[in-house]
Amino acid sequence: MKKLISSIVTWIREDWNQNPTRCVFEILAWFLSIFCAITMMLTVPNPPFLLLYPLFILQCAIFAWAAYTRKSTGMLANYVLLVSIDSVALIRLII
Repeated sequence: MKKLISSIVTWIREDWNQNPTRCVFEILAWFLSIFCAITMMLTVPNPPFLLLYPLFILQCAIFAWAAYTRKSTGMLANYVLLVSIDSVALIRLII
């Protein structure tokens, strides 16, 4: 277990050294994701979608940008699709 934790810490340090901006934005997107999940959990069955959808879109857009900078095709495709789906949902909610 100690070796696993050590390798994760090393990976995070290398990621930070390679691109600190991306690292900070990915951590921000992760916090937004956790915030949205907790908010959804606490407010079901009537979650505040007008608050949550823009945050879903923002965090997915950040993750898409990070995936692009990492040249990760699968993750980029996933997050671009999620941004598209959530954008349509937000538009449908507003109209």
